[in-house]
Amino acid sequence: MPKGYWIVRMDVHDPEHYKKYVAANAKPLAAYGAKFLVRGGLYQNPEGTSRQRSVVVEFPSYQAAVDCYHSAAYQATIDIRRPVSEGDFVLVEGYDGPQPT
Repeated sequence: MPKGYWIVRMDVHDPEHYKKYVAANAKPLAAYGAKFLVRGGLYQNPEGTSRQRSVVVEFPSYQAAVDCYHSAAYQATIDIRRPVSEGDFVLVEGYDGPQPT
């Protein structure tokens, strides 16, 4: 079964307030088996547009990624994030097919 992912790109206008969101989302993410693969860090943007912060979160399945996002516990954290950030948030199913050799 393919894994599920959140791909998030955010511009954060108040980093101190945003830390409250980061702390609040830890519990719902853990409840759904989430694992951070990318959480900020260095980046290059050779094509297209960019945002200040990129995050990729892996879940055991696509359904777990969807269920976590729509859970009451995670939805409550959005109210912390929205006033101090704007961005793009994508829920996507992983790929389990053939790979380049």
